[in-house]
Amino acid sequence: MTTKKTLGKLDRVPLRAAWKHEAGEFTPWLAEPENLNALADALGVSELVLVATEHWVGDFKLDILCMDGDDQVIIENQLEESNHRHLGQILTYAAGVSAKKVIWVVESFRPEHAAALQFLNDNTTDSLGFFGVQVELWRIGDSPLAPKFEVIVKPNDWAKSGRQQARGAATASPTKQLQQKFWMALIEYLTKKAPQIRPQKPRPQYWLSNSIGRAGFQLNITASTHHERIGVELWIPDVNAKKHFANLSAQKKEIEGKLGFELDWQELPDAIACRIAVWYPEASIEDETRWDEYLEWLTQRLVKMDQVLRPVVKALP
Repeated sequence: MTTKKTLGKLDRVPLRAAWKHEAGEFTPWLAEPENLNALADALGVSELVLVATEHWVGDFKLDILCMDGDDQVIIENQLEESNHRHLGQILTYAAGVSAKKVIWVVESFRPEHAAALQFLNDNTTDSLGFFGVQVELWRIGDSPLAPKFEVIVKPNDWAKSGRQQARGAATASPTKQLQQKFWMALIEYLTKKAPQIRPQKPRPQYWLSNSIGRAGFQLNITASTHHERIGVELWIPDVNAKKHFANLSAQKKEIEGKLGFELDWQELPDAIACRIAVWYPEASIEDETRWDEYLEWLTQRLVKMDQVLRPVVKALP
């Protein structure tokens, strides 16, 4: 005789069962690193690094300001159904901070507002993207509430990136085109070997941007045909770069010990920025027969530097 299994029932719960106040409870929850990471995963973006909450834009306050690599990202959140007022707000805030990604998080979307976001995606520049996200709360019986991000609207990345790449191919030099091709190969390799590393979209340039979890820092990959080398660098373009560099230099022995290899520490005294890098010399991406070798080396260094430097960078004063 077969024993009948008792299964629980999933019940959807109103957001105000968990958060009574939008600014005082819901926004701080959404701004927590683990929740921003979950939102980034749902959206398919590389990473959302918190810059500020309740950020002033003129006489108004933006709920959350983030960075995705070099791109400014705004998040406007509601504990209720989407409305016209917030649609106007996200456009105002996007203009105020020159955002590249606009994320509107609500309990539910009216069809008119979802259509408005899609219209903006279809008719604005390729570098600007609008996302509509519903937050759902679920539980089984008396279990703790479980949030889920449901993406309702997002840019048509295939079409936008296709147009962007086509324009880049038409205007870029052969070297720039080769660099973009190499970055596309690296991203495909990382997807298989190190999916936790998610660089930004490749462009026809000698570097590929990658976030390390804090605004003002980048863990970038470089491929210079002029110097015939590839590398991974912690790039610090922040106005406080020299202070950050000094703090990191004080931990040089410990950092290199954990990495298992030495770094090239460049304070760059004549520039605002600083660089800490590892190089693979005599490596020209013009020799495509060696690409597998380069991709493996870059992936190993990138994963290790992300693992070691990410907590160190986050802990800097």
